[in-house]
Amino acid sequence: MTPPEPVGVIDTGFRSALARLDRAGLLARVSRTVDGDLEAAAMMKHHDGGAALLFENVKDHDVPVVGNVFATPESSEVAMGLDRGGLRAALARGIRTDIEPVEVSDPPAQQRVWRTGDIDLGTQLPVLTHAPGDGGRFVTAGVLIVRDPLTGVRNASFHRLQLVGPDRVAVKIDHGRHLGRALDHAVEMGQDLPVAVCIGTDVALIYAASTMGALMPENRDELSAAGGCRGAPLPVARGVSQDVDVPADTEIVLEGVIRAGQTVTEGPFGEFVGYASPAGPAPTLDVTAVTARHEPVYHAINGAGRETIVLRKHVLEVAALEAVAPVTPIVTDVCMPPGGLHRFHLVMALSKRSERDDGMGRNAALAAFGALKDLNMIVLVDDDIDLHDPDDVAYALATRFDAASDLVVLGGMRGHEYVRTSQAGVGTKTILDASVPFARRTDFERIEFAPSSGDELDAVYSGATVLTWLGAQRPSG
Repeated sequence: MTPPEPVGVIDTGFRSALARLDRAGLLARVSRTVDGDLEAAAMMKHHDGGAALLFENVKDHDVPVVGNVFATPESSEVAMGLDRGGLRAALARGIRTDIEPVEVSDPPAQQRVWRTGDIDLGTQLPVLTHAPGDGGRFVTAGVLIVRDPLTGVRNASFHRLQLVGPDRVAVKIDHGRHLGRALDHAVEMGQDLPVAVCIGTDVALIYAASTMGALMPENRDELSAAGGCRGAPLPVARGVSQDVDVPADTEIVLEGVIRAGQTVTEGPFGEFVGYASPAGPAPTLDVTAVTARHEPVYHAINGAGRETIVLRKHVLEVAALEAVAPVTPIVTDVCMPPGGLHRFHLVMALSKRSERDDGMGRNAALAAFGALKDLNMIVLVDDDIDLHDPDDVAYALATRFDAASDLVVLGGMRGHEYVRTSQAGVGTKTILDASVPFARRTDFERIEFAPSSGDELDAVYSGATVLTWLGAQRPSG
């Protein structure tokens, strides 16, 4: 496996990321008035896979909304000012390295402050209604920061929040999340859980909050991991109403407490799998302060859009590489393809050097399953296959895979509860081994042709829409 490229200190500020996208022509401004009730999210979905969208005028609000910021791999790389190799290196450094945050005074995130009695989230923030079937208005790009009251470890993670009152939201906590464990500890200790919800925050923290599985265990501090990613301490400030650490350059922060034992009905909500997750009980968060920068920007992630899945692509690819590295060196690269929502499917390239490497790809696949529980299918290919090209991967499956010998089925394994073919998240994982046994590699060598510049066709193509040497007629005029 090729070691990641070295990277230095990175400016991972949210506004810096938007500025990079703007300079690269990957930030489109929408100047007309857009309704936050369904219209903005519909436009984000319609332009999914394109440029980030900055809605400068949202109906009934003076705070602009930005969406689709990380909706493509290219945008994700440009936002950090890195190519794919550099971004992977930075994320790998975050997984391996802790750099403690540093506390600063007069943070931009607290230039404006609203406290209890002056808070009305529905009017103060352009919280979107995403889809017609949703249960209400949802904060979708909030990174929740808490400190586990039992272990003292800080956790940062994404969770959707539904507005249920002027200063109250419901928190959706999926199975197995570290926030849920911290809340369980608070309940056991008979106390509420202080929290900061960071909207439009440091990109390194966004990536740390997106990392899942064994590479970001419960005893790992995501704020320190963010420092490792950026190569410098994350600047933070103490909350104005809660004992929580807030990234200093965050656009908007909701401070509050998750009440032990208090729940409301949350949902439904259109999720990244393309279906609506059903309504159900969820804990409540009482907001005790709202802070913001002067003229803040509200970040929204479309629940069923590409941003929510692309955001995790690079993180999960790096996590997979880190998980398989101790198992075998023959894994040269991995790819989370879009067809698997950059989350459920993994393609793994192998470079076998002797017959002793046969079977090692399947061992590596098991390590990846163990590290990333949401994976449900891994395709193994040889390193002559372009694993970033879905057609080339399909070619490998068509010509090098035999289900009788190359299909490995693993039942009764934990995955994501949103996968409806599973039983509440417990289902089947598969390995499709489209790699060639070392002894037979010459049987599968692909045809090569002599080099050709194509210059001899220039005269044929120049100024023509058809090939005249095939007998077709040039268009008149």
